[in-house]
Amino acid sequence: MADKKRKAETPEDDEATDGGRKKLLVVGLAAVLALAGAAYFFLFAGSSEAEAAAPEHGGYVALEPIAVNLAGGGYLKIGITLEITADAAGGGHGGASVDGAKALDLLISTYSQAQPADVTGARDALKESLEQKIIEAYTEHGTQMVMGIYLTEYVTQ
Repeated sequence: MADKKRKAETPEDDEATDGGRKKLLVVGLAAVLALAGAAYFFLFAGSSEAEAAAPEHGGYVALEPIAVNLAGGGYLKIGITLEITADAAGGGHGGASVDGAKALDLLISTYSQAQPADVTGARDALKESLEQKIIEAYTEHGTQMVMGIYLTEYVTQ
């Protein structure tokens, strides 16, 4: 008789197990959707803030080319143009601008330490280094005044 009781209870247990599995599946699916939504929020919500924080273009300031003595002999005649932000340009109305003295000082200190082989072979790396130094030097009270530089003249001898 014990076997008959087990057999009689088995279909009910299967139904209870199926119902439990369905509940577990629904809860699991809801948890996966919640995690996917949270991941989307944390990964993509910050990108719009970063785009909004990017400085607005305000114009260009061309600096006179200068000759820099290189560390290993020879010289480099180099000219740069600063891409300034709207804040530096007086809100885009041309009221203010940046003084190029800091940029020229950083240009001289960066390139006067370079070897002639570095000036010809590692041009992009030197430019990137100079650009980062200039952007940092022209950031005042959290306001970025320069957003990039362009090499307008680059002659070595």
